[in-house]
Amino acid sequence: QVQLVESGGGLVQAGGSLRLSCTVSGSIFRFNNMGWYRQAPGKQRDLVAQVRTGGVTNYADSVKGRFTISRDNAKNTVYLQMNSLKPEDTAVYYCRLDDHGLWGQGTQVTVSS
Repeated sequence: QVQLVESGGGLVQAGGSLRLSCTVSGSIFRFNNMGWYRQAPGKQRDLVAQVRTGGVTNYADSVKGRFTISRDNAKNTVYLQMNSLKPEDTAVYYCRLDDHGLWGQGTQVTVSS
């Protein structure tokens, strides 16, 4: 059984920072493509950042220059460093193992103005 568990969400003031972590447990055979997604109330779930094989990354335009995705393959963990947070970043953030289409449970990020 494969599980993805996020941590690091919480409350932060605008301009602050948070670091999200997602650890994948269980037996997996592919760990090439990992992504962070977010969903605000009443909105669809959108890709925030993705890291692929070789460390190639891509980001949503709204977070470029502020968020950084990285991973530690030895720990089966992906991170999302979020700086200069804005109220519009408020959402539930989900980790996804894209190779297997598996989601974490989500972690709430709330940014106050």
